[in-house]
Amino acid sequence: MNEFFPEVTKIDYQGSDSKDPLSFKHYNPNEKVLGKTMAEHLRFAVCYWHTFKGLGDDPFGGPSIIRNYNASNDPMQVAKDTMHAAFEFFTKLGVNFWCFHDRDIAPEADNLAETNKKLDEMVALAKKLQDDTGVKLLWGTTNAFSHRRFTAGASTNPSPAIFAYAASQVKKAMEITHELGGQGYVFWGGREGYSTLLNTDMKRELDHMGLFMNLAVDHKKKIGFQGDLFIEPKPKEPTKHQYDFDAGNCVAFLQKYGLTDHFKLNIEANHATLAGHTFQHELEYAVANDMLGSVDANRGDMLLGWDTDQFATNLYDSTLAMYTIIKGGGFTSGGLNFDAKLRRESVDPIDLFHAHIGAMDCFARGLKIAEKMIADGRLEQKLKQRYSGWDSGFGAETEAGKVDFEKLEQYTIENGEPELRSGRQEMLENILNEYIC
Repeated sequence: MNEFFPEVTKIDYQGSDSKDPLSFKHYNPNEKVLGKTMAEHLRFAVCYWHTFKGLGDDPFGGPSIIRNYNASNDPMQVAKDTMHAAFEFFTKLGVNFWCFHDRDIAPEADNLAETNKKLDEMVALAKKLQDDTGVKLLWGTTNAFSHRRFTAGASTNPSPAIFAYAASQVKKAMEITHELGGQGYVFWGGREGYSTLLNTDMKRELDHMGLFMNLAVDHKKKIGFQGDLFIEPKPKEPTKHQYDFDAGNCVAFLQKYGLTDHFKLNIEANHATLAGHTFQHELEYAVANDMLGSVDANRGDMLLGWDTDQFATNLYDSTLAMYTIIKGGGFTSGGLNFDAKLRRESVDPIDLFHAHIGAMDCFARGLKIAEKMIADGRLEQKLKQRYSGWDSGFGAETEAGKVDFEKLEQYTIENGEPELRSGRQEMLENILNEYIC
């Protein structure tokens, strides 16, 4: 069997003093943090699409990256070589999970039946490689946005025939995710939105998407899939407005269509900033609503207004993310999936390793800093102090719903102008800097 990354053996933890760029400085998978290993906390996954199918193309130019596993003229041979390259990469990098779209791992044929046959052949290979390496599937998903049939959406398409095609594709993708032991299945509304309201019946499209998701829940039960279903917020791109705009919008959608018991959220950092939020905001909202499922770990460029999907190297973001995730109970079926791509000028295969090493170390450092924040408890103490008025007496009675407007008015008349207390924002930011620096 060909070796696709011969210049790399196995990426090992060498500690913060190491100068070897092909080593982990902070990610030690067996190191215990808050009672679990780093590997158990972080549950790193490599995405198939950007890592192995992304070739550096952008809206202004075609592919800039050449990969040796794309050498064959036979699309199925390319698919098989890519799969072998992927599992070689997973094992050399030392991640325990991977993620894919159906169309990432197998080429599309002239009709759905033939496409599914090709997909089955590739799933058999993936299953063998999973067994050989011990790498598991974090989650699968469906690419119902790249083909021209989905120009106007999938579940929200004006055509019932395209709705049916999308359902058929999701059906198959859920089945192969189940076959591969996937721990979850993600719905991302690639083109579930609109570019203009002049040709859009928004209510009907939302109703159709709600119907589609409920049908997916029914099929999950039918096939006995035990993994979680995730919905991934994104505000825009490629449409002007996506129906899965942000975490709050997704929770409202799930509530309206009776889906909150069946779905959790897959939060992506870059999508959060596109929605005008921070990564931590979206995580906190998901945790507050008991809806945090998984994370697409990347970052955007704050000077660019599109989904740049860069590798996560911002230590503040990773620290606050891990602080929120751990306080929220940590991952169960989800994890940190590197939905990130190399820059167009990073054309060498080894750049894939450098990118993932940096991001994994960044989250490992964030995890260790979050451990200190939780153990020390200063931030949590300050937060508790700020809301302490609600913990007893009149505040507790109010929070329990035992008062009405008349009683609230009476309290105000008797007690006069409320005392104003500082939020201590600057001090808290200084404390955060102490932990990080």
